[in-house]
Amino acid sequence: MPERRTVALVTLGCARNEVDSEELAGRLAADGWELVEEAADADVAVVNTCGFVEAAKKDSVDALLEANDLKAAASEGRGGRTQAVVAVGCMAERYGKELAEALPEADGVLGFDDYSNISDRLQTILSGGIHAAHTPRDRRKLLPISPAERQDAAGVALPGHAQSGAEEPAVPPQDLPEGVAPVSGPRAPLRRRLGNEPVASVKLASGCDRRCSFCAIPSFRGSFISRRPSDVLGETRWLAEQGVKEVMLVSENNTSYGKDLGDIRLLETLLPELAAVDGIERIRVSYLQPAEMRPGLIDVLTGTDKVAPYFDLSFQHSAPGVLRAMRRFGDTDRFLELLETIRTKAPQAGARSNFIVGFPGESESDLAELERFLGEARLDAIGVFGYSDEDGTEAASYEDKVDPDEVAERLSRVSRLAEELTAQRAAERVGETVRVLVDRIDDEDDGVVGRAAHQAPETDGVTLLTGGRDLLPGRMVEAKVVASEGVDLVAEVLSVDGTGCTEEAGR
Repeated sequence: MPERRTVALVTLGCARNEVDSEELAGRLAADGWELVEEAADADVAVVNTCGFVEAAKKDSVDALLEANDLKAAASEGRGGRTQAVVAVGCMAERYGKELAEALPEADGVLGFDDYSNISDRLQTILSGGIHAAHTPRDRRKLLPISPAERQDAAGVALPGHAQSGAEEPAVPPQDLPEGVAPVSGPRAPLRRRLGNEPVASVKLASGCDRRCSFCAIPSFRGSFISRRPSDVLGETRWLAEQGVKEVMLVSENNTSYGKDLGDIRLLETLLPELAAVDGIERIRVSYLQPAEMRPGLIDVLTGTDKVAPYFDLSFQHSAPGVLRAMRRFGDTDRFLELLETIRTKAPQAGARSNFIVGFPGESESDLAELERFLGEARLDAIGVFGYSDEDGTEAASYEDKVDPDEVAERLSRVSRLAEELTAQRAAERVGETVRVLVDRIDDEDDGVVGRAAHQAPETDGVTLLTGGRDLLPGRMVEAKVVASEGVDLVAEVLSVDGTGCTEEAGR
């Protein structure tokens, strides 16, 4: 009988990392590893790190150190079984050997090129061997400059695409463990869900061709490359079979989808096909570039049944001078026009965005312009970040830096404004009828927690349902908003899955 090998995946950062963790979980399960939830119960704790900004990197280091404490406790007989701690993900890819040297508590630092051989890598480390950390490189240079030539590039690791080596699983599909998605083609990854929530992310593409002066992501995620529609559809069908009701399409830039496949409007044709998958109740698209929005895409997002009229627009700022320094486009009035176009087609459409304050050269008048935009935009969710230099970015070399104390003051000021404005926007929704996907039951107060179409998981608030105590996660209900609490809504259940206010919903 094979020796029992257990592994836990600890995921930090964005939804793209969550998809990558489930790919790693699928590969490991297919090779006989037993997946456990708690790192203390695992022989190997794999921490999927985030390398986006300083705060995220600190969280990743803290998670690695915490896992190392579990390893120490196990070795000293104080409980648990953790024998090795391994870093994967964006921070591991971005820093490689540098991270391994700075953090000897990690027994291994694995980059994206190691994902296709993750089982062998972990076995080597668990057995006391050493797998040398990689020397980081600019992953934009691994794919052809021309997007049209990228689909045929071989041997480049693309997490979520399973393109590297284009290998089939080590065991036939019929022998895969229960819950592992079979490979349906050379670009379709193995995948195993790490939770049972009714929402799951599907990777639409990887990488980014934009050159925002503050962002390091393209250097370690690489150039933009789309997944083929058939693979996205196949994975969505598999998720539906696993009980998923809402699929969120993720990438660094969803509005560029299809440009390397010969059709920049491919998303407009793919969305209705995804919405038609049996069992799927909602399709949500994240991370849209305002400068790349087009009328046809707006039409599909606002007028297709089961596609959420949800606009996660990456504005970042609204003062023209700051945007140009960021290597971005637009201004307050153009952004407001875009939002007005969307709401003319779908008055209840949701809109969210993130913003950077304290960017080099940002003046008080620039900040006032941003505040003007926020005051008129009526966004449902607003993320605000204070600028800090990121290694290898153009903005790190800019002069005219804003004093860190002033950055902190501006961050606090705009964050307070954002909190007030999003609470006002939620209050505006009182009286609306919304479709809510039940996410979970709050055992402490027997409350039913779900999300309306304008609320993405983790980031945009929730809807608290009344009159539906017996509902289960995964049910879609129609409800009337009766109150708001900050960004959250309180809604009374009207019907369940279009069946009317049944005894199940009304007890």
